Amino acid sequence: MPFAHTLMIQGTASHVGKSVITAAFCRLFARAGYRVAPFKAQNMSNNSFVTCEGGEMGRAQVFQAQAAGVEPHVDMNPVLLKPGADTSAQVVVLGQPVNTMDVREYHAYQKVAFGTVKLAFARLQQQYDLIVIEGAGSPAEINLRGRDIVNMKVAALANAPVLLVGDIERGGVFASLVGTLALLTPSERKRIHGFIINKLRGDPTLLDSGLEFLERRTGIPTLGVLPYTFGLPVDEEDAVSLNAQPSIPNHRSLTFGVIHFPHISNATDFAPLAKEPDVSVCYIDSPQTFGSPDIVILPGTKSTVADYEWLQRQGLAACVREHVARGGWLVGICGGYQMMGREVRDEAGIESRRRTVAGLGLLSVVTHFEVRKQLTQAEAVCLLPGLHGAKVRGYEIHQGRTTAENGAPPAFKIVRLFDKPASQSDGASASLSLFGTYLHGLFDHADFRRAYLNRLREHKGLEPLPPHAYDTRKKDFDQLADWLRDHLDMRRVEEMVGLKL
Repeated sequence: MPFAHTLMIQGTASHVGKSVITAAFCRLFARAGYRVAPFKAQNMSNNSFVTCEGGEMGRAQVFQAQAAGVEPHVDMNPVLLKPGADTSAQVVVLGQPVNTMDVREYHAYQKVAFGTVKLAFARLQQQYDLIVIEGAGSPAEINLRGRDIVNMKVAALANAPVLLVGDIERGGVFASLVGTLALLTPSERKRIHGFIINKLRGDPTLLDSGLEFLERRTGIPTLGVLPYTFGLPVDEEDAVSLNAQPSIPNHRSLTFGVIHFPHISNATDFAPLAKEPDVSVCYIDSPQTFGSPDIVILPGTKSTVADYEWLQRQGLAACVREHVARGGWLVGICGGYQMMGREVRDEAGIESRRRTVAGLGLLSVVTHFEVRKQLTQAEAVCLLPGLHGAKVRGYEIHQGRTTAENGAPPAFKIVRLFDKPASQSDGASASLSLFGTYLHGLFDHADFRRAYLNRLREHKGLEPLPPHAYDTRKKDFDQLADWLRDHLDMRRVEEMVGLKL
């Protein structure tokens, strides 16, 4: 069987649009009838997902696989680094946690990690027509060249043509492209087959003289200029984008305030809420930005103890308690749920040297951290008053076991784990307005989401709304593919990839 064709997307920096462009290429070639897989050798992100085999991988590669119309698999993201509260990170290899390592420990481990990368890539080569590879950060970080397992070393492994993406919104895009090229070795420069300029606001003809200069200077063509498109449908790789979100119109009926923890994880949990026509979502990092939301969400976090201590230092723990005392609604997910309890105990020192930390005391539960990490997909039915029996599907990623005290009722009943029947409790509740759960993806389900929002509307004296059918992923993916098709030189892309569109 012939090996897959390859294409690699690298960037002049982080957050220039590599993940989105990779997903768009996945969709574009999949739509042409090819079997396509995404690949990112090493990802650093706390936005992760649990596959149907029980492995953990980055959300961006999950989104890219879905754009390609294939099932996400950990081979598509063989190494995942999940930053913790200090300079260490949990190292996840082929979907399973290996250890928590500091920078020097991980550098010593990278030779082993790259062996895993090579094996994962080889397996994908035998299954797909095309592998669209995403780099990380910039390939021009000369201090990291000897330890690279995600940029040019992977391009060489895959013998992949590389498209280099620059972000014009940040300014200095021509300097970024030329400077990146200048810092590559001669053999690395030969792998750059084209430039893409991303996030242009305005008339692309204004760049013509710059593009001509760029090609004269480097000998490399610019394949196109992609316009800035607000609201592109993509699962973000990390929480960087939350800092730059535009303000939400304040005329919407319901306001969700999400606490922006320093180590926030799975921030994609709230993307479905932001697309509802009557909901605004804002992110809170201080008492000054707390405002008066209808619902506060304590989201997931990679470091529950450290982020809870931050919540206290910021004065936000007091804001949350006052919000609840005023009758405001509160939801905790994963680490946020753990904080809502009476106590978090870490006898094994998994997250902190502090063995016991008092929580917010809003739910009668206690959390014990455990060495074993829970990674599972789950189906559940809701037990909350007013939503009893509503069905949801999600996934769990946590290293804690939370037990109820004094008869605190569960929020959900798990009925399936992966594809096997189950019967166990999840979460805890004091009322519909105050509950916690370990289920990520809770608000992905239109019926549950709208029913929950309508209970809040009822609480505020508003009429209910019908479910909003925004969840049109196929249309969203096609929008991404069309975005590339309309603005890039596809003839040149076909030539470098070796596949017709």
